[in-house]
Amino acid sequence: MSKIPYTGKSQQARQGQQVTQNVPADPLAPAENLAPENPLLEDPDALAARLVETEDFVRSNRNLLLGILAVVVLAVVGAFGFYTWRNQQDSKAQASMFRAVNNWEADSLTKAIKGDGKAPGLVTVANEYSNTKAGNLANFYAGVASLKKGDYKAALDYLEDFTSDDYLVQSRAYALMGDAQLELNKPKEAADLYAKAADHNANEYFSPSYLLKEATAREVAKDEEGALKAYERIITEYPASQEVAEARQYKAKLEK
Repeated sequence: MSKIPYTGKSQQARQGQQVTQNVPADPLAPAENLAPENPLLEDPDALAARLVETEDFVRSNRNLLLGILAVVVLAVVGAFGFYTWRNQQDSKAQASMFRAVNNWEADSLTKAIKGDGKAPGLVTVANEYSNTKAGNLANFYAGVASLKKGDYKAALDYLEDFTSDDYLVQSRAYALMGDAQLELNKPKEAADLYAKAADHNANEYFSPSYLLKEATAREVAKDEEGALKAYERIITEYPASQEVAEARQYKAKLEK
């Protein structure tokens, strides 16, 4: 049996694939003359030169770099300090508001708003802790309490100072502001606020009722076209809502 002589070719070469090797043009050239792919990793002299350049830069710009570092450190420390202080203030505000909220829930509205002599009222909490979540919420409670008491201008002021990331609560605040404006005989402004409540993250649960309020306010403002549009939105956008029957009835009356 004959033997196939060893040729030194790889399996890939025998299969017709070209194998390339990075070799010097001169086979007698020393290996160190080859150009490395990454001189900083391959050449210690290049790495040493780069380190010297970095040291020179740091030495030449020492004051500038120290100033930048100081600013960064102060910013981090200041942000942490403010965050801690704000959380402490929010805790104080919640503790101060606890009794006022109890009075609010018991319908002792004057005590809830102004305080009962033992604890501050919602207005005090809202003013003294205006930058806290609890202080912000105190504005909402004070607005609702003032609306119930018939002090519509105050209710509007407190609710305007309230903001919430919860889209349902914020929509409710817009609608309550609309109620206050309607009581102040400003139906157009009320209608705009009801529309804002309906469109603020519109949903099938609350938007139809806000649109129905908008339509009613626009009718009071003698804006029949606007009222018809609001009724039509309920019918077309929220056909499964409870407000659809009323919307169709009132729309039909306006179209006569």
